[in-house]
Order: sequence, then C-alpha cells, then structure tokens
Amino acid sequence: MCTAPGSSAYRNTLVNKIFPGQYFLAGRQGRRDKGEVRPPLSELARNTETVDSRAFLLRHSRAGVVSLSLSENDDDEKIKMDPEYRNVEFLITTGPGPCPQLDSKNIVFGTVLEGLDVVAAIASIPTYKPSENIRQLNDLAEFFGDERAQNARAMWNKPLKTVYISDCGELNVLKPTLSPSLP
Repeated sequence: MCTAPGSSAYRNTLVNKIFPGQYFLAGRQGRRDKGEVRPPLSELARNTETVDSRAFLLRHSRAGVVSLSLSENDDDEKIKMDPEYRNVEFLITTGPGPCPQLDSKNIVFGTVLEGLDVVAAIASIPTYKPSENIRQLNDLAEFFGDERAQNARAMWNKPLKTVYISDCGELNVLKPTLSPSLP
C-alpha cells in the first residue's frame, strides 16, 4: 500500500484519529474523495494472519511502532461487513512510552526509522473531545440501542486540522540508526 501506484496507495489519505500520548490512525478504507483508501482488491487478499497467534508476538513498546489496526479500525460496521472490505488501516504509536493495550490486538509490522519528529507533530494536533456529560449521554443512548450513539462516537478523537499523507514509499536506509529488528 505504500508503494502501490495511483489510487491504491496511502498517498493523499487522511489521518482519521489521534489519541494523544498513544497513537494515531490512518488509511481507513473508503472513498478516495473523502481522503480514504481504495485497496487493490485483485492484489490484496483478506487478512488471514489475524487468526494466527504468532502474528501478535511483537509489542507496541515505544514511539514509532507501526501496526495493522485490528482493534480500533473502521467505526462503521457496514464497512467491515462488506465482502470487498480489506483491512488496510494502520496505526503509529506516538509515545512517550509503550502502548500495552494495543498488544495482542494489532499486528506490528514495522517501525519508524526516520521522522519521529513528524510523528510527534501529528500527535500534538488538537482533537475533538466531548465533555464528560456528552460521553455519559452517549453511553446511555448506546445502551438503549440508539444508532446515533455510534455516529457520534465516530467523531471523537478526530483531528481539528486536516492531516494527510502527502507521500509514502519504502525508505532505503544505508546506515539505520536503529537495529534492523523490530521492537
């Protein structure tokens, strides 16, 4: 997805949620005109490794860990139930420390080798946070089965400024500053 040509890449897609001090999410599947990803269905098989326990061995141990977002992806259940759905949403931990709540729920597949300052800049962008009263009312509405509760919750932690991936690809580093092994 980082090197795919045209509309099947992460290029020009939005960062859709930021959880300060933890991680941010990007690469949500959907419509390109909304800043979302249209994965190449013919080349991208369903994520079958999500049932293999070995896929969850690596941990979210520090800032800059990149993982396939399985636990937090796509608020809209209709999107996930679509037979054309491919999980391409990813998250990057922002630090300052580990995110153990993500372990065993998301598949770590890389680390940020250069550009942690960009990750920190994204993490510092203000997000929409509802008041405690609104959170409680939303929980009550969800308890009673009101579908609007899920729609309202989808707005939480959205960045108040537009943040998008302007370019992406593979970085060939001759002398990495980090060890080549994942965290």
